[in-house]
Amino acid sequence: MSALSRRTRLYWSLQLGGWIAFGALGVAMYSIFGRFMWLAVRLEACVVLTMLALSHALREYVRRHAWVTLPADKLLPRLLVALGVVSVVSQLIIATLVVYVVRPPAAVGGPAPWYQYIGYGLQIFVVMLIWSGLYFGVHYLDRYKQVEIDKLKLAVAVREAEMRTLKAQINPHFMFNGLNNIRALVTEDPSRARQMITHLSDLLRYSIQLNSTEQVPLARELEIVEHYLELEAVQLEERLAYSLDVEPAALDVLIPPMTLQLLVENSIKHGIAPRPEGGQITLTARCDEAQEALYVTVSNTGTYETDPTHEGVGLRNARERLHLLFGPKAVLAIDNDSDMPNTVTACLRLPLIPQPHPA
Repeated sequence: MSALSRRTRLYWSLQLGGWIAFGALGVAMYSIFGRFMWLAVRLEACVVLTMLALSHALREYVRRHAWVTLPADKLLPRLLVALGVVSVVSQLIIATLVVYVVRPPAAVGGPAPWYQYIGYGLQIFVVMLIWSGLYFGVHYLDRYKQVEIDKLKLAVAVREAEMRTLKAQINPHFMFNGLNNIRALVTEDPSRARQMITHLSDLLRYSIQLNSTEQVPLARELEIVEHYLELEAVQLEERLAYSLDVEPAALDVLIPPMTLQLLVENSIKHGIAPRPEGGQITLTARCDEAQEALYVTVSNTGTYETDPTHEGVGLRNARERLHLLFGPKAVLAIDNDSDMPNTVTACLRLPLIPQPHPA
């Protein structure tokens, strides 16, 4: 069943239920302050049918002229005039039905005098005012919900656009570095250059395939890290030593793609490559079930410059991507290691999101 048909059924259920309850209340008042008469049922039936028709006509007029989109200062004067017209017209119709259809006998006083219809009209005005408050209240609530939904959709669209932008900035940054490494060895060692091309093609394939993927298993990201380290090891030779120490339980945890590769690349670019003697890179990963977090550290020989302007585009983008995906649950911090001299450590904390396994 469509949303429109559900709303239509709800409207008519409330219309019929509300006005029938109003008529039943009138009959009850006759019985309390007098005695029950079928004449009272016939009189209230005229009221119910009249108000059912007039309130529905008012609703159609409101919909046709889009009153639900008007601000309160413009809606209220129009609504008060419309309710006044409905109140007057309702008493004219009800009085006509009473005189020519119901025809109360003289034994009960005959038709009511005209001035009593003024009180009846005021009563209808108050009831229609309540009816209008409920009607417009529901529509304003729907509009508010739709505005909030549109805001959320816009936020999601902006978030997706930001993620695509961040990836577009990270992937070329990595590709150009790899091509420069290959260019340096093409003439010196063609065999090693071919090996580097193979590693680079795997890396680029990984990068391209993840254009629409926000998270990958840590095991897959580690494969890319090893490809990258093999590329750099061919160029740096004995100046680069590295080790990977990863708990088996951490291999299935999901992380943003290219995150670890970026940290390792940053370690080589700023820590190992500038040093004539080279250095060591150590990558560790462990799960903390109690805190529901994955902890990854990438340590390298070197010294970290604490000047915020020193941080490159890649790290800023990585932090932004983590914030978009996980909010405050993700942390990426880089600083000089307080326990090991001449060592820089990048600490990455991510919420523990295991890769779903097929049944």
